[in-house]
Amino acid sequence: MTWGVERVTVAFGPTTALDEVSVDLDRGQIAVVVGGDGAGKTTLCRTLVGLEQPVSGEVSRPSRTCFQPETSGVWTDLTVLENLRFVAGGYGLGDDHARSRIEELLEVTGLGAAANRLGRQLSGGMRQKLGVAMAVLSEPDLLVLDEPTTGLDPVSRLEIWSFINRSAREGRAVLISTTYVDEAERGDMVVALDDGRVLASGSVESIVDSMPGRLFTADEKTGASSWHRGHAWRVWSPNGDDVPDAMETAPDLADVVTVAAIYREKVGA
Repeated sequence: MTWGVERVTVAFGPTTALDEVSVDLDRGQIAVVVGGDGAGKTTLCRTLVGLEQPVSGEVSRPSRTCFQPETSGVWTDLTVLENLRFVAGGYGLGDDHARSRIEELLEVTGLGAAANRLGRQLSGGMRQKLGVAMAVLSEPDLLVLDEPTTGLDPVSRLEIWSFINRSAREGRAVLISTTYVDEAERGDMVVALDDGRVLASGSVESIVDSMPGRLFTADEKTGASSWHRGHAWRVWSPNGDDVPDAMETAPDLADVVTVAAIYREKVGA
């Protein structure tokens, strides 16, 4: 591990927001934290960048760490160009360096044509792309992005992910949180959170391979360990027994995370 959190616990009064959560971050790799509302994703991001203090555990981050909050961090009364210049000034970038970086980022994000548009006049996707550009402007070693694609259309999500991949290729460690399991599959490693606890952690392949039992697809709900998926039902057989009137199917990450949540509920973990 280059940076990250190790067995971190964070509490707000009597509420435990993170319960012994670990995430490893390495240069050139993307770690994705996935979970629903209240899972602890934002708390994890804020803890990693030093905005929340853990009760226990260890946090390691480089001095050059940049954070984009869920709100994008864009100043709505400034133009795209003014937002970028303001951030450049805050990081003490020289005029020539700042100008070069801003021109580069306007090009790769496709925001050049909107350079003189106010932040409040941008679409949701454009605002999020600007937020990511602001976060990466100073060329940090670690980039932390809290739900940068939530609520965006599929094209905008792909554009932001293209930019995120570019940042990793440039040698940065990237942590991104999301509610979309399909996005988690793009990461080099995944941490699935539920109610502040880790449901699954590792590469997508290792998480999928770790699922106990067998998975089936059925036309109707069968037993307690069933959930609706598309136009059919997924049925988990924890002991590996056959399921009548069902066809065995290979699980994907979404299936395994669902199974992990079911198992946790059954054992009361």
